[in-house]
Amino acid sequence: MTPDLAILGAGPAGSTLAALLAQRGFKVLVFDDEKRPELLVGESLVPATVPVMRRLGIEERVKAYSQHKPGVSFLHRHGTRIDFNFGPIAKWLPAYAYNIPRPQFDDTLRERAEELGVKFSKQRAAVEKGEDDREIQLTAKTLERAGLTGHPKLLIDATGRARTFARALGIGAKSGDRTDVAYFAHYEGFEHDFPPAGQVVITILDHGWSWRIPLPGRLSVGIVVHKDAAKEWGSTPEQRLEYAIHHEPLLKEHAKNARRVTPVMTYTNYQLVSDRGHGPGWAACGDSFGFVDPMLSPGLFMALESARLFEEHVFARGPGVLDRPEELAAGFALAEAELHDWHESWRELIRHFYDGGIFSLYETGTKFSAKFKGWPGIGFIERHMTKHIASMASGAFTRRKYSRGLVKFMRQYMMHDCRPPEDYAVLP
Repeated sequence: MTPDLAILGAGPAGSTLAALLAQRGFKVLVFDDEKRPELLVGESLVPATVPVMRRLGIEERVKAYSQHKPGVSFLHRHGTRIDFNFGPIAKWLPAYAYNIPRPQFDDTLRERAEELGVKFSKQRAAVEKGEDDREIQLTAKTLERAGLTGHPKLLIDATGRARTFARALGIGAKSGDRTDVAYFAHYEGFEHDFPPAGQVVITILDHGWSWRIPLPGRLSVGIVVHKDAAKEWGSTPEQRLEYAIHHEPLLKEHAKNARRVTPVMTYTNYQLVSDRGHGPGWAACGDSFGFVDPMLSPGLFMALESARLFEEHVFARGPGVLDRPEELAAGFALAEAELHDWHESWRELIRHFYDGGIFSLYETGTKFSAKFKGWPGIGFIERHMTKHIASMASGAFTRRKYSRGLVKFMRQYMMHDCRPPEDYAVLP
């Protein structure tokens, strides 16, 4: 058996792409070494992930084991609190998302792909420089172990941050501005009194920031801090996470009765985009192409969106496209251009939170509304800004030029009688 294409990696990007292509009649083989950590970053979704779940027919399954997510609250060490809910996006996207147990969610995507006819090979695929018209190819040993009599026409790298193809081909990448490290674990008994149920809380700490993500029966708690600052909090991930939880004023009061029920996981390097994401006979999907900072939970959406863009721009005309290399390359170029725009749009929005601009805007609006309470139009301006920021953070307006321009305009001309953004910035 020789599949039309092979996908290396059965994470969200790989399994989603495999399922979408199976729906279009492609014969797909996924290589899956089945090695997964107990916990994974990406437990809180944005509403833009829900349409893909519906497309795959898995939303009800995910809903059954997940926590409904109505919005996100931001708390600052200076006492400012901003609450966003997804209600304003109801015209464009579902006005909710889910907080998910990641391993279970990944398994659901894989199982759905299998139901649609995708085949899986339980091994880590090895690659080498390609021959003929391929820039990269599977090794003979990998083909033999998978029982393949010929080489697939196309390979997709969905190996995540391992970036298997990029490393094999020496393709570079551009990193982000920050060099943070994250430590997180699951807790029971960790107070989370932020209604409505499922509300995610992002807290700007004295150094770095933290997340609190409600999951069924437990709370995911993580800290993100500059790697040099983390060294002062202990020598192990456990010591560093516990130090932050029990010393940061906005966390310690909630953690008095907390009990950690999982190991502490470590993640580093949250911002990176490859210099090139496709070539003759291959393409990179999801984190293999690039990943963004987790501040607003865009990571898993970008994995699913990568798969959707590939399906839309490259594979919509069916398996025959694999025999038309020029059309294949043009489709990947379109998908890659959109992915670059997504990454830049998320980075831009996240910078507004990191450099304190969003908090200064909020303080300006709050004081302005109080000073001119009752004036016609005041409520409209506040609602308009809140709608656009919440919609950008949901994945609905993230790339919209008007929304991005509105935030820039308000920052440049409308901030008044407030702390400067640098006072609200997330410190290393």
